[in-house]
Amino acid sequence: MSTKKAVALLSGGLDSSTVLYLAKRQGFQCLALIFDYGQRHRRELRSAVAVAKRAKIRYQILKINMPWRGSSLLDLKAKIPVKRKFVGIPSTYVPARNTIFLSFALSCAEAIGAKAIFIGANAIDFSGYPDCRPEFFKAFQKVIETGTKAKKIKIEAPLLYLSKAQIVKLARKLKVPLDLTWSCYKGGKKPCGVCDACRLREKGMEGVE
Repeated sequence: MSTKKAVALLSGGLDSSTVLYLAKRQGFQCLALIFDYGQRHRRELRSAVAVAKRAKIRYQILKINMPWRGSSLLDLKAKIPVKRKFVGIPSTYVPARNTIFLSFALSCAEAIGAKAIFIGANAIDFSGYPDCRPEFFKAFQKVIETGTKAKKIKIEAPLLYLSKAQIVKLARKLKVPLDLTWSCYKGGKKPCGVCDACRLREKGMEGVE
């Protein structure tokens, strides 16, 4: 068994699942962190657990409370934008979400002696979230270097510059169980097909067919 440890952020979606399988391919012994933060699409939690089990890796579900909301993903009274142009920051942006998630992952990585934190962020075909951009990850890497004992834990965002079609191709090459993944923001029994997440996923699928 590999002694090279990593923490992987796993939402249950296409991107995070692909990154988890890529980390495994690279020889990392992964611990997946799955966040239950009050998101309306809690359906994704089942997918995250299913993907982790299929990948045969350890996982932990972390329940955190964000009572201030500030996002249509956290406020059931707010409407999820549909068929919008991918311009500007949408209401589905959760304030500082990746900062929060990476902080938990960093604490975990230090505690277990992991050398890397894997995250499925993408800055090409994405909704426009500011915490999915290269500058953000460079800044957070500085946080690790200046504010931790370990100092050398590396943030790995291997999908950052890939298109959705390229991500789908990689997922299929890695044999990611795409049928287990979930992307829809609305979290119903079936994907809505019109929210940003559904449309980006569809764009990727169509790009490889």
